[in-house]
Amino acid sequence: MPQSNAKGDRRERELVNALDDAGFAVLRAPASGSATARELPDVLAGDGASFFAIEAKSSAGDPIYLTGEEVAALVYFARNFGANPRIAARFDREDWYFFHPGDLHTTDGGNYRIKKAVALADGTPFDELVAGAEEVAIEEVAVESGDGPDRDVLRALAGGDLSVEEAAEML
Repeated sequence: MPQSNAKGDRRERELVNALDDAGFAVLRAPASGSATARELPDVLAGDGASFFAIEAKSSAGDPIYLTGEEVAALVYFARNFGANPRIAARFDREDWYFFHPGDLHTTDGGNYRIKKAVALADGTPFDELVAGAEEVAIEEVAVESGDGPDRDVLRALAGGDLSVEEAAEML
């Protein structure tokens, strides 16, 4: 196995472990681009409320490039699977940063680029991605529940008056 593939595989496993530690159910598609004729994302992750199809890229240098086909395949799979597509970028000695494919810079050739400075300034850090998943889920439940006791519980949770466990018991 070439050195770059080994490093990429190690980075993907690192991401899988971090998502698992954050409470997500996670599935890694090893050698996703070459193991099957179907284009699969590198990682699928869900916590019961938020689901992500993730294409993971890492680099020792700057920038990270993705082909237009890689991004199109990710978006296609995510849409059909019911997941949110995300590009995970990790530069050496930095954390993971996440981007929606629509937020990436498109090159003149129709490919995509993530510069390290842009990742650090504009990417969603790992902690925000996993915390944001919980916040989005609460907002979606709040919209669906309308007014009433469930809405009051969600407001108390959002205001910090209840823990997630207390709110879950009440709902």
